[in-house]
Amino acid sequence: MNSKNKVLISGASIAGPTLGFWLAKYGFEVTIVERSQSLRLGGQNLDIRGAGRAIVRMMGIEKEILAANTGEIGLQFINCDNEVEAEFPAEGSGSFTSEAEILRGDLVNILYEHTKNDVHYVFGKYITAIHQGPDKVEVTFSDNESGSFDLLIAADGVRSTTRKLIFWDEPELKFLGLYNAWYTIPRLESDTQWARWYTAPGSRVMLLRPDNHGMIRASFSFLSDDKGYLSQSDREQKKVLKEKLSGAGWEAERLMKEIDNNSEVYFDGISQVKAPRWFDGRVGMIGDAAYCPTPLTGMGTTLAMVGGYLLAGELSRHDHHEDAFAAYEKRMRPFVEKVQKLPPGVPWLAHPKSKLGITIVNKAAALLASRPVKMVSKLLRSKEKEVTKDDIELPVFE
Repeated sequence: MNSKNKVLISGASIAGPTLGFWLAKYGFEVTIVERSQSLRLGGQNLDIRGAGRAIVRMMGIEKEILAANTGEIGLQFINCDNEVEAEFPAEGSGSFTSEAEILRGDLVNILYEHTKNDVHYVFGKYITAIHQGPDKVEVTFSDNESGSFDLLIAADGVRSTTRKLIFWDEPELKFLGLYNAWYTIPRLESDTQWARWYTAPGSRVMLLRPDNHGMIRASFSFLSDDKGYLSQSDREQKKVLKEKLSGAGWEAERLMKEIDNNSEVYFDGISQVKAPRWFDGRVGMIGDAAYCPTPLTGMGTTLAMVGGYLLAGELSRHDHHEDAFAAYEKRMRPFVEKVQKLPPGVPWLAHPKSKLGITIVNKAAALLASRPVKMVSKLLRSKEKEVTKDDIELPVFE
């Protein structure tokens, strides 16, 4: 029998602690190593759907997640005169706002609180070298310490350095032609509990969302070819963002000002991870490191939690890690491929270049938000029997 009971996980965000939760439940000895000095509690809204919701229910944390709801009451489309063109209330049939809408940092903290007594967390370190032997994985850390584990799982994000050590350039990072910046800004009296979406000429979109901490979570995205922005310094990236925001109208001046006032502006090129394999011997990867679907799908958190649950379960039911990895991939890969398949025109349709295109987008949103269309949509959904991309069989592991 191959030993697989001592597991190292790289990354203390969502996929890693979820995997750790279930592995510890099944009797594994789990260590999670995190590059940051403490939990990274920043970030934007997350949406836990379908199978992900079922998993948090099984973990006993659903009530805590619902209690930490951001308070967002729905989404409004705003025009250049600050008028509402369309609105989608949270309780509506076509809502963009989930009942289980939670800030990334709040979810990370909940997962940590429910794993810290059963999982060993190590902060301020990361993996710099990996050597696989026939029975163990030898790991060197950034402080030159080393450790020996039965298995190693990378769960440290779309630009995972651990993935690079395992697979080098084998996985493809597929850039979708969209850059996005996220940061937190002070709330003003003019802000409401609605999320507000504004489209500006030149394929630019601003999104302001209320949180449950008295602040506003700002997002700014724009279409672009790969310009190498991610290799630039923070100062250079902020300059790019301000140039792109210039002349956009609506809240652009506010967002430009807050870029300079903010030390935590997260700027990224929206990309999907396409990996021909997720495991190699005793090492592997889950979550965004393995199959990031992009925030455009709204399914990244669900994939992370489903992946953690299924991988732990397969490891618990198989004597050999190779069999567990194969069973996991057979079950998980079709779900990933379904989620990663973006609708036609995404992200371009939501980022029109001309004023005419913006008018069309806003009028289309208004049509979708209209009562007759909502009623028809609700009726069709009630009769629909097809499997959606939220669905995957979740076996009960003993």
